[in-house]
Amino acid sequence: MSNEYGVFSDNPQTEWLSEAGGDRNMKLLRDFSYTDPDGKVWLAPTDSVINGASIPAPLWSTVGSPYTGDYRNASIVHDVACDLAQTAADREAADKMFYFACLAGGCGTAQARLFYLGVRIGAWGTGQAGWMAKLKPQNLLFRSRAEPRLPEEELIRNKFDSVRSKLETLADTDGFDKLEALVNAELK
Repeated sequence: MSNEYGVFSDNPQTEWLSEAGGDRNMKLLRDFSYTDPDGKVWLAPTDSVINGASIPAPLWSTVGSPYTGDYRNASIVHDVACDLAQTAADREAADKMFYFACLAGGCGTAQARLFYLGVRIGAWGTGQAGWMAKLKPQNLLFRSRAEPRLPEEELIRNKFDSVRSKLETLADTDGFDKLEALVNAELK
């Protein structure tokens, strides 16, 4: 973990929750936090329930599925920050934090950019007349390949692919502000 991108408090302590449905939720057994490069502490308190990031399920094969890879710790504080967000600005701040937390967790710049795009598309989709509710993982993961994709899946996949191709025009040295401007312009 690099101070340049922020630091995590320690290794998270969690337990799986057995529930009806996807059994994807975990509960934090002790406080866990991330301190961002500006010194802001993003706390995920004991007993917070997390589910491994707000990246839409249709993007898991491209961006990453819950609880895998170097973004796991970032997903914990991001889940809690999104739950606490009261405004679009709060959500955007949480997504920015997620980008830097991904870098702090060991993701490379290109991967952190994709994860950032994934959570921004998740926020964008939430505002699209409720269609994100149709994309819940249990609706997507347990159907046969012969079943047609939902129109909402195609919309989110197409939007992601369109913006991802534009992300590839960014130089490795381009900072977060340029990334954020590009993504925000594409998700209007």
